[in-house]
Amino acid sequence: MKHSLEKLAEATGAQLLGNGKVEISGIASLESATASDLVFVEAADDLGAALESPAAAVVAGEFARGVQARKPLLIARQPRLAFARAGKVIFPPRRREPGIASTAFVHDSVKMGKLVSVEPGCYIGEGTVIGDRTRIGAGGFIAPRVTLGDDCSIKAHVTIYSDTTIGNRVVVQAGAVLGSDGFGYVRDETTGVYEKFPQVGRLEIGDEVEIGANVTIDRGALDATVIGRGTKIDNQVHIGHNVRIGKHVVIAAQTGISGSSVIEDNVVIAGQVGLADHVRITEGAILGAQCGVPSNKVIRGKGMVFWGTPARPIREYLKQLAVLARLGKKERS
Repeated sequence: MKHSLEKLAEATGAQLLGNGKVEISGIASLESATASDLVFVEAADDLGAALESPAAAVVAGEFARGVQARKPLLIARQPRLAFARAGKVIFPPRRREPGIASTAFVHDSVKMGKLVSVEPGCYIGEGTVIGDRTRIGAGGFIAPRVTLGDDCSIKAHVTIYSDTTIGNRVVVQAGAVLGSDGFGYVRDETTGVYEKFPQVGRLEIGDEVEIGANVTIDRGALDATVIGRGTKIDNQVHIGHNVRIGKHVVIAAQTGISGSSVIEDNVVIAGQVGLADHVRITEGAILGAQCGVPSNKVIRGKGMVFWGTPARPIREYLKQLAVLARLGKKERS
């Protein structure tokens, strides 16, 4: 489907410079753009290449405002964000036809909202509540006493354990496991045997959360594991029991968060970060790739970048690396 630049400007909040009747049917990188595509640039140095590309139009920042361009421009304070919003207009989410597949099992007590889609091979247990327009992908397992909000997209082969509550507009990618037992054991000092500590809590996931493929999030042991509104979790992340994650947190792939840790609002966690138990990351802190945070440690610093193991401010970390490099040179000499 084609969309006029006028429509895209209105949808993205960008200012249109040039012919608004130009029609766009796709989005692309500068390298792969065709004559019907929209592209974007975030730096003035890249604007020339964008204008020389085959693309029909360019999303750019304020730096492009006074440029004499041969093709239309959409001027936005955040070009990447405007481009993403345009992409949603050009490629809207696919809507499945509502209905319950003949091979799905849905318990008689399930409260089903309007226009719900349940795909083949699903199991939905007793007492579950599913909101309007929510979709359960093929092979999904929804245990008893789960609550799913409106407009959720639960992809194929997701497992959701009992006593999990999921808000509205949540996306869960294939293979995720939500609400499983946490890793909690008590050692008998006499026999050396480990006995399981009760895992009878719950999992609460807020609105507009996105959970990647093969993510595992444990229920609370006695209370709740909580994921705040708008948080985005990449593939293959593990979140332990009793963890509390705030709003608009970003967690990249292969990160592991141990039990009873607290991550406050707007934290950014890069890939392969490891947090031990009872860690607190305060609002707005940024943990670089492969950081390690020991038990009971508090990381403070809104907007500060932390790196290394144990995690410390990146300037301190780089200074220590420089000292080690100088010592290495002295030993070799």
